[in-house]
Amino acid sequence: MKKIIIEPRSNPFKINFSELYSYRELLSALAYRDLRVRYAQTFIGFLWAFMNPIFSLLILTFVFGIVAKVNLSPGYNGQEIPHLLYTIVGLAGWTYFSEVFAQAGSSIISAQQMVQKIYFPRLVIPLSKAITGLVDLAVNFILITILLIIFGYKPSPNIVFLPLFITIAVLSGLAAGIWMSALTIRYRDFQYITPMLLRIGMFITPISYPSAAVPEQYRMFFYLNPITGIVEGLRWCILGGEALNPYTYISFVIIIILLLLGVLYFNKVEKIMPDII
Repeated sequence: MKKIIIEPRSNPFKINFSELYSYRELLSALAYRDLRVRYAQTFIGFLWAFMNPIFSLLILTFVFGIVAKVNLSPGYNGQEIPHLLYTIVGLAGWTYFSEVFAQAGSSIISAQQMVQKIYFPRLVIPLSKAITGLVDLAVNFILITILLIIFGYKPSPNIVFLPLFITIAVLSGLAAGIWMSALTIRYRDFQYITPMLLRIGMFITPISYPSAAVPEQYRMFFYLNPITGIVEGLRWCILGGEALNPYTYISFVIIIILLLLGVLYFNKVEKIMPDII
């Protein structure tokens, strides 16, 4: 039997990647379980993964594209961007973040029996939510590809930077998941605050409208929302258009700061997690 020695961390920001790798089977099992539970005993099963973004896409397009008639800047080579396509690209970044944010909040509480009885790196639990969210991200990119073909829209050459912005989106999901999973352990109020934060976040994120629509004096504060930079970056990669707003990099810096502080706080809470869960 393999002997496991648990030692205190000397660096509060440290993540033991070798330990996480040794628990990779547990990580994959938790992610697979989440996917199975999500669509278990439903009539159309995995098709719900497509229905949810399609429904959000139609509602947002109707509100901002037909009712509000938001003006969109031209895309790559001056191509007119259909509002459906503009919105689905924005939804790709937002859906991934919001899904991880929502699921991670109660993730450790839901696994409290496992947390109290056996040892494993607790970080595995929010990480599994970030992996599960990649399925929703993939579904959105499938819908983006379909709409690009339907509208005959030629993607921008900036698409070569798409892996970079997807990585940043994943980091944002990890930061949100780590924070929410740790905070909800200490303060159960976050189970009720989370839906409210997501409703607010959906409207202050430029999913169906350009950030240029925000008055200049408020625009810098607008980019304090880290998802704004991700949405704008994904749109720039796929649809092209104007260069990225310099404020976009504020969002990226905030994501890194939130991730580092999230790891710090999670490591602190992990020590007493079995006692307070």
